[in-house]
Amino acid sequence: MASAHDFAFTAIDGRPLDMKGFAGRPVLLVNVASFCGFTPQYAELQKLHEAYGPRGLVVLGVPCNDFGAQEPKTEPEIAKFCETGYGVTFPMTAKQKVLGGDAHPLYRWIVEQAGEAAAPRWNFHKYLIGKGGELVGGWPSKVAPLSPEITGAVEAAL
Repeated sequence: MASAHDFAFTAIDGRPLDMKGFAGRPVLLVNVASFCGFTPQYAELQKLHEAYGPRGLVVLGVPCNDFGAQEPKTEPEIAKFCETGYGVTFPMTAKQKVLGGDAHPLYRWIVEQAGEAAAPRWNFHKYLIGKGGELVGGWPSKVAPLSPEITGAVEAAL
């Protein structure tokens, strides 16, 4: 597969979520969890969505239980937690694996593109996918969504 647009998810509400629908728009892909020390980053991800969404950025949350079993909730519970706790309005996928051979195919593609060192090491790892579906960048959990590294890359991708 040549681009991130060749992949699809199931949305948190069970509907199909095809990455082709984001063609022409940069996507910030973030594996998220409800019980992580980085969970407050949901607030900054929402601010990023509000600031850059009107200009084309898609923030896409991917709930994941791969790290420390920090996302034990069901999809409806995750959606409610994000909406009530952080006012999240950006799209979210159904729960996914993001590590190893049984990881979601998009995450396996990222590792194929950028090498094993690019695999997420914890919750709230961020990847920027460009308008054409190419992998533009990646940041570990400790890099905040509103950091200059991420906002600068988003600006350049828009």
